[in-house]
Amino acid sequence: MGGNGRFRRWRISFHRSLSAAKKDPPPEFLCPISNSLMFDPAIVSCGQTFERACVDVCRSLSFAPTLSDGSQPDFTTVIPNLALKSAILSWCKQTGSGRPCPPDDSEIESSIRSISGSIGTLESPKIWVSETPNSRDLNFSSSSEESVIANSTPLLPFATRPSCFSYSSSPSTSSEFVAEEGSTNAAASSEEENFIARMGSLDVYEQEQAVIQLRKTTRTSEEARAALCSERLLQALKQLLSSRYAALQTNAAAAMVNISLERGNKVKIVRAGAVPPLIDILKSGFDEAREHAAGAIFSLALDNGNKTVIGALGAMPPLLLELRSGTRRQSRQDAALALYHLTLVQSNRAKVVRLGAAPALLGLLGDRDVSACVVLTVCNLAACDEGRAALLDANAVDCLVGLLRDRAESGSESTRENCVAALHSLSDRSMRFKGLARDAGAVEVLLDVAKADSERARVMTRGILEGLRGPETGEDGEEVDWEAVMKGGVTRARHRVGKSSSEL
Repeated sequence: MGGNGRFRRWRISFHRSLSAAKKDPPPEFLCPISNSLMFDPAIVSCGQTFERACVDVCRSLSFAPTLSDGSQPDFTTVIPNLALKSAILSWCKQTGSGRPCPPDDSEIESSIRSISGSIGTLESPKIWVSETPNSRDLNFSSSSEESVIANSTPLLPFATRPSCFSYSSSPSTSSEFVAEEGSTNAAASSEEENFIARMGSLDVYEQEQAVIQLRKTTRTSEEARAALCSERLLQALKQLLSSRYAALQTNAAAAMVNISLERGNKVKIVRAGAVPPLIDILKSGFDEAREHAAGAIFSLALDNGNKTVIGALGAMPPLLLELRSGTRRQSRQDAALALYHLTLVQSNRAKVVRLGAAPALLGLLGDRDVSACVVLTVCNLAACDEGRAALLDANAVDCLVGLLRDRAESGSESTRENCVAALHSLSDRSMRFKGLARDAGAVEVLLDVAKADSERARVMTRGILEGLRGPETGEDGEEVDWEAVMKGGVTRARHRVGKSSSEL
């Protein structure tokens, strides 16, 4: 009896120790920035270990936080800490604690804000992000470098530009800027000081006239956009993005888009802290200002170095809301294209999936105003495991097959080809896809695509059909003659199981 009592006391003590372990993981398992159990620990140049997502955001902002011990980490080199990750997972298994999850956007933002005071006023930036990233300017196409489709097949070129580039008063001749790289002439400096002084005026009318002139000046002149993208001018312009006057907010957002068109300005604008007020405009700004804000975020998202930080600052939910509920066609298209570029990054794809956006995106495939843009994001989601599962749950196969079935609705060749690309990714190593494709009548539609569409679409279609081989894909016991299909152009070469072709 006494022995059993000692066993119970030992067991209670053991469970208490496990409970305590769950609540208090070893300090070396916690990220010094987020103070949370690390999901993807990474060692930086100074030898310290952080959550990789926190490092990515700090690098994108060129911000070196001052930690509790007074040190400032060096983020120049980042190496996965596989040994620590294994130790964390072992600890979770031994103690019964839940496995760590990727940090939430708001968690990273609040952690960095608590250290920095406020994003956008960070001092002594260090250049960790390349100033010449492989990003595209206004007229871009989806190349193989950008596509994340599982089969590595690039999406068809798709050209567009932010809306406010074409929204302005009549074009005016801007000041002439002649500047050598790394220096600015006296005329440009004088123009910049004039804009800063007028935008900081207490007279709202003077502010409005200044920002309208800035919008006109940066609309047509690449030299002006490069010369005027200074920290001081961006800070003055950022203040006007938060104005409650419609004209000020709208013209400030449009000027921000114009300045962002210069490739080298995109990282500078994000570092200046312009993304949070642009997100605020998307949430509750004036209609035309929201249109320009969507265009600005789309333009900034073209830079590879900006994608992670824009997602971490919380741009996904308002972009999705603008896409679904916006009142302006161009605004919705820019929001859709911003989402496409942001979801080229895995962390942002995971955020979109967690927001439950898959059904909404699929529902928008029938909206002619935005379907061509939305299918690009669907392709990105289909390229990752969690996105693929969410899309299959949301009946993506039926939606995409239905769009392909109706050529009038599916629109351009690029849209049809991207639908095929999405189906190709969804079919990757998925037994579930076979049943859903059968129920949607996919074989007949894909056979038509294999006969009539572009060569690239035909190649992907043949890959899907090859994966669907088997009696289960036929109707009423029919089986597709795949050899005939692959040899070209046969749309319905079928034979019944156990019967010769002459008997059909």
